[in-house]
Amino acid sequence: MSQGYEPRSRISRAIHHFEETMIALILGVMTVITFINVILRYIFNDSLIWGLEVTLILFAWLVLFGMSYAVKITAHLGVDAVINMLRPGPRRLVGLFAAALCILYAVLLLKGAWDYWAPFAGLEQTGGRWFPTGFVATRDRAFYETDQVPFAHALAVYFGNLINQGEAYDKLPRFIPYVILPVGVLLLLIRFIQATIGIARGDRTALIVSHEAEDQVADVAHMNKDD
Repeated sequence: MSQGYEPRSRISRAIHHFEETMIALILGVMTVITFINVILRYIFNDSLIWGLEVTLILFAWLVLFGMSYAVKITAHLGVDAVINMLRPGPRRLVGLFAAALCILYAVLLLKGAWDYWAPFAGLEQTGGRWFPTGFVATRDRAFYETDQVPFAHALAVYFGNLINQGEAYDKLPRFIPYVILPVGVLLLLIRFIQATIGIARGDRTALIVSHEAEDQVADVAHMNKDD
């Protein structure tokens, strides 16, 4: 059966509420911007010149922020036909092995995410081919900006003085939308570690949702029975 997520502590409930609010907010803003652009284009022959770029940025934020949330609530789809043939003990071992591979993947992904984002924030990339071995001198890309997204003047001056050698930004600097890369992958790594602990303790059986279609059919049958 698919597993639901129920936060147990006040802090867990606050974090869970924050994550759901962020996902709903990103979806809402994307919808509003797209709707406004459609109205402007087909009625007033105009558009928000930065609308498409902001929507693309928000979509990337939605995916990268939502992937860790999906791990937490066991919402990622997968194939469990083989593991369901195993006894509970071997099934747990397979689940732990899969979780360990996911943690390894997230560590590798985190290194790549940091190394991609760091130059845009005026920071150094990590050395090493697969795993970080320290920081290395990196070509500064802090001057890169988005194409059309406007940026508040006060923030443009502040961040320009902070990381762009005193040069104020004309548009939104790229390190701001790109920051979701290391942040999103770090959250994914944390959720994989938590899921691994959950499997080891017996609080959850796998990283993926199980028998989702069967659950939906059972729910519909139960509703029809009640009617």
